[in-house]
Amino acid sequence: MNGYQLTFYTEQSRRHGPRTVCEWLLHEAKQLGIHGATVINCAEGTGHAGAHHAAHVLKLTDQPVQIILAVTEDEAQRMLDVVKAAQVHLFYTRSPIEFGVLGGDAPHGEKKHFSIFRHKPQ
Repeated sequence: MNGYQLTFYTEQSRRHGPRTVCEWLLHEAKQLGIHGATVINCAEGTGHAGAHHAAHVLKLTDQPVQIILAVTEDEAQRMLDVVKAAQVHLFYTRSPIEFGVLGGDAPHGEKKHFSIFRHKPQ
């Protein structure tokens, strides 16, 4: 299937309402029916405004975070529309990709759901 890799860049401590921006993005993706997302916590980076961000031993709040989604063209546009409508200031990239699933159907009983709030399978 052809679509896009949609990547949002933020910091661990940035908030939108009561949630972190990362949590908010994951929630909004789920509301849109987007089923896969990867969150990568980075050691350090330089933001689009030139500021240096890094995880520190005693303080991880400035740690850079990437939220990566593999989505269809429609899903990418709907996700970007949600962010724009909420007026969340975020840097993002959108790159064309091919994606799919290999190896047939997942065997019954192996399907696991993990949450950023609970680390146990549901």
